This record gives sequence, C-alpha cells and structure tokens, in this order.
Amino acid sequence: MDQFLGALHFEERETVFEGKALVVAMSRRIAVELYDAIIKIRPGWHNDDLDKGVIKVVMTSSSSDGAAIQRHHTTKAQRKALALRLKDENDPLKIVIVRDMWLTGFDAPCLNTMYINKPMKDHNLMQAIARVNRVFKDKPGGLIVDYIGIASNLKKALGFYAESGGKGVPAETHQKAVEIMREKLEVVRGILHGFDYSSFFSSAIKNKLSLILQAEDFILGVNDGKSRYIREVTLLGQAYVLAKPDPATFANAEEIAFFQAVKARITKLETLASGRDESYDSVIRNIVNTAVASDQVIDIFSAAGLKKPEISILSEDFLKEIEGMKYKNVAIELLKKLLSDEIKIRSKHNLAKSKSLMEMLDGAIKRYQNNLLTTAEIIEELIRIAREINASDKRGQDMGLSEDELAFYDALETNDSAVKVLGDDVLREIAREIADRVRKNATIDFAIKETARARIMVIVRRILNKHGYPPDKQPAAIQIVMKQAENLADLWTTQ
Repeated sequence: MDQFLGALHFEERETVFEGKALVVAMSRRIAVELYDAIIKIRPGWHNDDLDKGVIKVVMTSSSSDGAAIQRHHTTKAQRKALALRLKDENDPLKIVIVRDMWLTGFDAPCLNTMYINKPMKDHNLMQAIARVNRVFKDKPGGLIVDYIGIASNLKKALGFYAESGGKGVPAETHQKAVEIMREKLEVVRGILHGFDYSSFFSSAIKNKLSLILQAEDFILGVNDGKSRYIREVTLLGQAYVLAKPDPATFANAEEIAFFQAVKARITKLETLASGRDESYDSVIRNIVNTAVASDQVIDIFSAAGLKKPEISILSEDFLKEIEGMKYKNVAIELLKKLLSDEIKIRSKHNLAKSKSLMEMLDGAIKRYQNNLLTTAEIIEELIRIAREINASDKRGQDMGLSEDELAFYDALETNDSAVKVLGDDVLREIAREIADRVRKNATIDFAIKETARARIMVIVRRILNKHGYPPDKQPAAIQIVMKQAENLADLWTTQ
C-alpha cells in the first residue's frame, strides 16, 4: 500500500471531504506493519490509550502470533469502545486497520473511505464496501481504493445485485467522477466570470487573502451568488475527492483550492465577526494545503481592512470601521450576521424588544433585496440598527429598571393610544410588580406545569387590572408577558 503511505491520500481527502477510513489488510502481520509504517511518518497519530489516538488496529491474536501482533489484540469490550469512537464524527479516531473485523454488520455513517488490500468477492465484497456507503450529511458516496485488483469481482457482485432486483447505482465509475468534476469546475468559473483571480497562484500569502476577500465581495454582488457558489463548490469538492488521482485533479488542484478557500471565507463570516481569526487561518491553510501553505499568522481583520475591535463587536469604533470598509458587499453580509446573532442573544432576556429589532433587520434586508435601498443606504440602515441595539442595552439604567423589569416593561408598552395614556411611570410600576411576583412564583417546571402557569397568569391579570391597563389590550399583553416569564424562569432556575 505504498501509495497510501507515500501520498497520504487520506489526509488530502480530509482537506475537502471530512470523514473516516477503514483499511482492510490481507493478514494480521500486514496490518501491524502498515500501522507501524504510518505512525513512523505521523508519530502524533499513535497513542497507547484506548480512548486516544488517530489510528488503531482492531483484531484478535493468540500467544503464538508474537509480541508485535499481540500488542494490538482487542477484547470484545475494547472493540465496542473503539466502535463508538469511530462512529462519533467528532472523535479524533480517524483510521482503523482491520483484517476481518467490521466488514459486515458494522454501521458507521461517517466512514467514507475504504482501502482494500485483501481478496474479496461476491456477497462478502458487497457487504464490505457497503460500510462506507451509508448516507451521512453531504457525503456523495463511499470511496473504495483498490490495491489488490477487486474490480472484476466487484462487477460480478454488482451484476448479481442488479439481477436480484436491486435499485439505484451502488457504485459510480471513476471516470464519471472526473466528468462531474470538469463540469462543476466550469460552473464555478462561470459564477466568477468577470473577476480575475489569476494572480492568486503566484502571490504572497497576504495578497492571497486579499484576493479571497475580493472574490467574496464579487460573489456577494452576484444575484443569488452566495448560495449558488457554496452549492457548486461543495459539489466540485466532492467530485474532486472521488476523481483523485486522475491527472485532471492534479492539473486543477490549485484552482479548486482557491475556490474552496473563497467558500470557506464566505461560510466563516461568524468567525470574522467574533474575532477568532486564528481558526479562520487554520481553515484556509488546511483547505488550500500546499497551494497556499504558510506558517505565518495572518491578521484577518487587517487583511479585510479593519482594526480588530478591542471592546464590543458593536462598539462605535468598530461600526465606523465597517462603514468605511472597502468591500461593501462583505460589509453588508458581515453586519447582517453580526446583528442577527446579537439580537438572538438578547431574545432570551427581552423577547418583545428582540422581536422589534429583528423586524427592523428583516425589513431593511427585504427593502435592499427589492432594490429599494442602495448598497450605501443598507449599510447605513444596518449601522443604525446596531446603534439601536446598543441604545436598548442602556435603556433600563436610564429608566431606573433592572434588566428583568425592563423586559416586562417592553412586553407591556405598545404604540396603542389606550396604553400610552397610562404613562411611563405607571407602566414602570406595573413592570416592577410583575417582575417581582413572577420571580417569587416561577418554579423549575414553570414551562410545562399548567397549574404554575395558571397561577402566574392570575397574578399578571390582577396587577394589570389594579393599574387600569385597558381590558381589551390585556389578552395580547398577558400572552407576551407569559412567554417572557417563561424565558426568564429558565434563566432564573439555572442561575
């Protein structure tokens, strides 16, 4: 299996299509020798602990097999533990070497690659390759890497499968994957038509990141460009992985790496938004691999033409930086993500105000999408909403209300003239009373216990009546107050 060891095919596959692999060896001796050869070039993958390490051998042995093989012996309980690790997509265990184990009846959907160095045929072969063909996320299909020549046996097995009434296409030809890759390559090039990225392949790392940002801005300015680009580059990446090691994959590797890097940039706006630029650097380095590999630490905010925010992501300094950002489409997308996340964070504590802010955001985005706002106007509108969020955070202090009291005040306060006639002083007093009584009466099972909810509802209605809250406005007010009380009860009982 020299190609597996020399080219580290699995590592390259991982940069585009994450998953796990099963290696089928002809004998226990070969399995152990393969393990030793792999950890020689990747020593960090080895770990003697059962619950640690990237690679393991799963097999049984006897005293006559010798010490080298015996150290990989696994008991039934150990195999069960390793099976759970392999099935967990987030577990660091990525590669398992077997001889006979787990080739039938073992189901791990995140398995996507099988390296075969053992003669198999008929039902046993079909059962084995089915291990990597389970439906999982956006996996296009399992990849079988044949080192021993099972192709003819596979055709016979598939022929029997078809004659038996099987439906679908259990295995695609390698050439089909190459054709799909070429097709998707042209589609992605078409989306980027008019944007010159040719200098990317010879640029310094900082210039590469700048070009990635420019490409993102270009795509965000194309009608439905973001969703189309992400979809087509995903399909291109899947076909690319399945097409390797066809010469066409090597000829287009750098260009595909660029497309993948731009996709990562578009889908990682939340990383930029939260300032976690180191993880974004890692994404870029992993995806672009040798085409853009660099040990430099790149300040993504600097590459984007922004100063890294020191205090709040919605601070006035940061908003001014966004307003002056060169790439306007990126600025819009970044602000949309920032504002949406900030409003969702606040929704637990102040349902009414968060709903109002989200309506403002959705309305602005719809007007922009309907060409009622220019690029400059939507940025101005989004920054205005950001400042409204900041202002709303300070309202309680200015009004002499705690955070909980402000939440109930916002639930009760409307633009209706019948409510406004009560005045702010009365509404504040109502909010204080409700917050106090709800806190005293909310229980840990408030959200699901009908008697607890009924008790709170009676209390709220009495307080509203006591202060002259309009009777015809009470049902709507009680409904949102009860929802707000439920949210706050969750927070109180976990404090």
